[in-house]
Amino acid sequence: MWTRRAFLRSGALTAFACGVGGVPGFLTRTAQAASKGIQKDRPTLVALFQRGAMDGLMAVQPLGDSALQKARPGLWLAGDSVLPLDGRFGLHAAGRPLLQAFSEGHLAVVHGVGSPDTTRSHFDAQDYMETGTPGRKGTDSGWLNRALGLTGHDHTPYGAVSWSPSVPRSLSGTNPALAVENLEEFQVRAGGGADNLESLYAEATRGGGKAGQLLSKSGSDAFEATHVLSRENVRSYQPANGARYPTTPLGRSLRQVALLIKSEVGLEVACVEHSGWDTHVAQGTGNGPFARHFGDLCGSIAAFWQDLGPEYQGRVVLQTMTEFGRTVAQNGSGGTDHGRGSCMFVLGSAVRGGKVYGNVGSLATDALEDRRDLPVTTDFRSLFSDVACNHLKLKGKTASLFPGWQGQPLAVM
Repeated sequence: MWTRRAFLRSGALTAFACGVGGVPGFLTRTAQAASKGIQKDRPTLVALFQRGAMDGLMAVQPLGDSALQKARPGLWLAGDSVLPLDGRFGLHAAGRPLLQAFSEGHLAVVHGVGSPDTTRSHFDAQDYMETGTPGRKGTDSGWLNRALGLTGHDHTPYGAVSWSPSVPRSLSGTNPALAVENLEEFQVRAGGGADNLESLYAEATRGGGKAGQLLSKSGSDAFEATHVLSRENVRSYQPANGARYPTTPLGRSLRQVALLIKSEVGLEVACVEHSGWDTHVAQGTGNGPFARHFGDLCGSIAAFWQDLGPEYQGRVVLQTMTEFGRTVAQNGSGGTDHGRGSCMFVLGSAVRGGKVYGNVGSLATDALEDRRDLPVTTDFRSLFSDVACNHLKLKGKTASLFPGWQGQPLAVM
């Protein structure tokens, strides 16, 4: 898990190892990747975790369902608050920025999706989803870290990056991953002094020999890429195609994901966080906390997609996830409580979009799980395996990606 300090420390260890005739495994993998040139044109999967459990029935509401309307007299979306999608479902009006991607067939919705484990604990549900092993605690790796390892090729130091204070559970494991809250504050080059990684590489190569020759070539290639990520370049980055990101933490994170993709530094898995979906009180309808949060989500994703443009869209898939949904009925505080099924979004040129997947049946009380929740009719692993195995080219490796699971992938990709 490569934070800036650990990255610099690895440079010191590298210089020491070269002096005694050994090269650490991480450097070897990095050097092998860099010696072939910084990897370009590799697919990138962006995983956006909506922490707190999003109300999928408000994000994408079944139209004309009298049972839902009865259960949610203060949360039912009507009139201009809901945008028709396919005759069966409507998108919350705050999601308007994503309508074009849906109509063009690049955006798909999967409804009634969630975990087969029935926990209503945020901590446990997030852990199960990020490890890909529902009901099993103590799994030593995250599903995205396993996916990275299953690609079968070497990765640059920027192969897996999370925009978060620490590496999330989904990226934990044997494959290195960076945790970066803000690229402006993360510099591979320390800017002088003994812990300057670039100067350590230079010092290590002066001795010649095989290690020095390897470092000389791979190091120069790698640093050519990292120079692109100078603080000045990050700060002055101008989104393309007229894209305008919301001035929010999520908007900033996705803006920097786009920058990293365009910088051709070998980004293959990016993780982004979006918290605040635990809407127990005063959830609101066309306005209110949910609408503001959903507007931030959809506006940020739409700007990211527009910023990529045709040149990069074909290489990128963005997938949302959330640990569980909310209760069908509103509570006494004008909100919703912890539930089961929710909905997730998948955006990409290779997505079979313009469609709402999954099964949402009657929302009458007797048809609900525990007489209160939208049933989980699609195991989240069906969606995740379809996206990862197709986009990251892991076909035939589902059993390793999700150990113990014997289900079938969806056909969203």
